[in-house]
Amino acid sequence: MLPRPVLQVLQRLVRPISTDTATLVLERSLNRVQLLGRVGQDPVMRQADGKNPVTIFSLATNEMWRSGESEAFQSGDISQKTTWHRVSVFRPGLRDVAYQYVKRGARIYVEGKIDYGEYTDKNNVKRQATTIIADNIIFLSDTVREKA
Repeated sequence: MLPRPVLQVLQRLVRPISTDTATLVLERSLNRVQLLGRVGQDPVMRQADGKNPVTIFSLATNEMWRSGESEAFQSGDISQKTTWHRVSVFRPGLRDVAYQYVKRGARIYVEGKIDYGEYTDKNNVKRQATTIIADNIIFLSDTVREKA
């Protein structure tokens, strides 16, 4: 049997499904993203109809793996896949700091949540968009690849 404090935490996170609206309890959920990568483009600030300004930039993350039969002996070709993420910053203080200091090539850490949405493009075609809504940004390099 689990200790009482652990049981209490689990009971708060997991609720039985109920159809009775009088006893309806909202379940807790989690939508968190952590990215560590390099900025692909300088940020742009956009604003629609004079409200909800947003700073937007792209962030590249890389995944590397070794292909081949003998991975234990570190032989084989190294493969890499780059994934591009669209990052949007809405928080007023963070939005302005990101617009001013995030630069192409900078290495940054982003915390936030993932958001899926739809928009209509110029040709009146509905498109889907995935974006990371940033809650926090940590700057890991203040110059682009330390002026390599």
